[in-house]
Amino acid sequence: MAIAREAEPVGSLSEVKEAGLDREDLLGIYRNMLITRGVEERGHILYRQGKIPGSFYTGRGNEAASTGVATAMGPDDVGTPLHRDMGVHITRGVEPWKIFAQFMGRQDGPTHGRDGNVHMADAKLGMIAMVSHLPAMLPVAVGCALAFRIREERRVAVAWFGEGASARGDTHEGMTLAGTRDLPVVFVCDNNQWAYSTPTHLEFATEHVADRAQAYGFEGVVVDGTDVLAVYREAKRAIEKARNGGGPTLIECLTLRMEGHAVHDDAFYVPKVMFERWAENDPIERFRTWLRDNVGMSDDDEGEITTGVKKLLNDALQRAEDSPMPDASDLTEGVYATPEDLDTPHHK
Repeated sequence: MAIAREAEPVGSLSEVKEAGLDREDLLGIYRNMLITRGVEERGHILYRQGKIPGSFYTGRGNEAASTGVATAMGPDDVGTPLHRDMGVHITRGVEPWKIFAQFMGRQDGPTHGRDGNVHMADAKLGMIAMVSHLPAMLPVAVGCALAFRIREERRVAVAWFGEGASARGDTHEGMTLAGTRDLPVVFVCDNNQWAYSTPTHLEFATEHVADRAQAYGFEGVVVDGTDVLAVYREAKRAIEKARNGGGPTLIECLTLRMEGHAVHDDAFYVPKVMFERWAENDPIERFRTWLRDNVGMSDDDEGEITTGVKKLLNDALQRAEDSPMPDASDLTEGVYATPEDLDTPHHK
């Protein structure tokens, strides 16, 4: 039996306006979703060309969830987006050419060639880079929220995780502390229904991941992760609630991972009919239809956006290709902090 609140889809334009979005905002969201998918599609090409070391991970089908949440964040908020959340980086302002440079291990990528191709974030934009142990990022975000509380700052931390990560102790520890201290943090579960090859009914016994929120002492919400406006609305409510002292919220964005765990995985274990059913709700096509029906997005509007995105990505790819490889002589620079790097060294 479901416990979490199940969010309704966004219907009317008036509801969107009440949420603080105008026509230009809506077209900007659509553009960010197109850039997000375009970056990952070109990443696939780079991988097949042998230009990306290691494996390669994408969030196809998750563009609405990642973009919707990021759009709802304030400029001073922080977040810990994961490998399915490219839309967060794009929406927060990371330039695509730097992402391509990161993919290829170049000097101009966010980590300057020092970390995995999707282990990236721009700290100046409030993002904290992920590690491979994905649930470990929740305590990091909760720590940020605790710092905001101690400093009396009106800032919010957003912590992303997958439904598979919800089985790990890091997840429970983070949510327990956040609920107990009533911290300004929002937990976002990207429930793409497969923890690698394990389906959700073998991952947890509740109907929804968000049903667990009640046990931690805060609200759980389930939202259709292919509906960017519904995701935005729920994320905005949760973030502002946290900012105003209302404590955490767990938002579960229900999607489907439309590709394998990574490029080396053909997802043979996912029933074909499941892919077909979710493809009918492609988040970009769904939002495109909504924009045409509700804000009069014309062929000219759409053409201008798609042409601009294509040029942006082509130019970005060329610029990234021109970026130099990192110099091995400064391999450890910026990897380890020295006491002088810290505002308040731990030993003092």
